[in-house]
Amino acid sequence: MKQFQLEPMFGSSGWEIAGINIAFTNSAFWMAITTVLIWAFVFGGMKRQLVPGRWQMAVESFTGFIDDMLEANIGKAGRKYVPYVFSLFMFILFANLLGLLPIGLLGLHPFTFTSHFTVTGVLAIISFSIVLVVGFWKHGIKFFTLFVPHGTPAPMILPIALIEFFSFLIRPFSLALRLFVAMMAGHVLLKVLSSFVIDGVNAGVGIGLMVSVPSFALMVAISALEILVAGIQAYVFALLTSLYINDAEHLH
Repeated sequence: MKQFQLEPMFGSSGWEIAGINIAFTNSAFWMAITTVLIWAFVFGGMKRQLVPGRWQMAVESFTGFIDDMLEANIGKAGRKYVPYVFSLFMFILFANLLGLLPIGLLGLHPFTFTSHFTVTGVLAIISFSIVLVVGFWKHGIKFFTLFVPHGTPAPMILPIALIEFFSFLIRPFSLALRLFVAMMAGHVLLKVLSSFVIDGVNAGVGIGLMVSVPSFALMVAISALEILVAGIQAYVFALLTSLYINDAEHLH
């Protein structure tokens, strides 16, 4: 499980503030790389040419995709959330794809920080916090009517409200857990198959090839599937975030 292990970098293992270790880890390092790459990607597509180049078209395609998704789920009011949801989508997408790179950087193997629940949990809490702020800002105390569906019979109001309330509280947990499990499971599977390949090669000709060749072929197929999963998980996270914001905007 070394591929999921947090390790201090640049001699930062002894950094502490008020007794709390603040070491700059490999996870933080790849978060910084992801942020820089997103900034470079967006900056390169901000030329606003009348006839857009490929780079500008790529950036506009992503922003248009997020804008269309928010408009479909929230309506015209969703446009003001485009910067946040776009940043969230691109951050998760780039993080997932960078973790699949077969090469290292500065001697450090790519680290998929979205395979850590602490990271996906923080992203989910940020989205959940936006939902709460929007809900109470727009509706005040009426935001609590979100937990009582319209037309609920009077005797069922209390049990339904409790069920809806706990369901609402579970949202950030399920949002974070989905991304964390998907990324961690894929990398664990690739690690297991790679061990089959190595053990098969070390076993020599014969039964070794019977193990290593199919395992390697399966690794290639699963790596391709992981690329697809990386995009799907980024989309699902952004989509569910937009749906939760829609609940706060319109109190469905």
